[in-house]
Amino acid sequence: MRVALKLAAAAALLSLAACGFAPLYATGGTAALSRIDVQTQNTRAGQLLRENLKDALAITPDSKPLYRLNTVILEQRYPRGIRVDDTAFRYEEQFRVTFTLVDLATNRVVFQPPAVEVLATYDVADQPFAGIVAQQDGQARAAFQAAQLIRTDLARFFATREGFEGAGPATAPVANPPPPTIPAPRPAGQ
Repeated sequence: MRVALKLAAAAALLSLAACGFAPLYATGGTAALSRIDVQTQNTRAGQLLRENLKDALAITPDSKPLYRLNTVILEQRYPRGIRVDDTAFRYEEQFRVTFTLVDLATNRVVFQPPAVEVLATYDVADQPFAGIVAQQDGQARAAFQAAQLIRTDLARFFATREGFEGAGPATAPVANPPPPTIPAPRPAGQ
């Protein structure tokens, strides 16, 4: 039984290797993530997103940035659970983050994906301080999730970007190959 399980695992690993699967960290594109300058709004949500992005991208303060990440956060809060006395006991924190990546050498936008949307819910207690803490926790969780999604989008961009330093031909997008040429039929007798 154990031998069969080990053989099945080995076959699965070999099939992954044969299909061209390569993890993002093996492409070399993740080195550029630490060379991004993060710009956010001067709000609590912006500060939370900036700190989470710095952690997620492993930004080092001593390296010169190659890119600037401009973000715009739209934060909304909706009551979801209503009591009999018409007060909310549950809220939904919605983060919608639009971002662009700017190449600092050319000052051109090189990446502008669709907005990242994150939802985090939290309960509100009857005590005012507990309600504030719950709201801040929901906001922090939403910022953390948004930072992880942005990091994934950026890693995917750098992993597939053609001509990126450290990205070899294996990570460049593969164009459709030209159709095979079929030789014209020879006339009979030749």
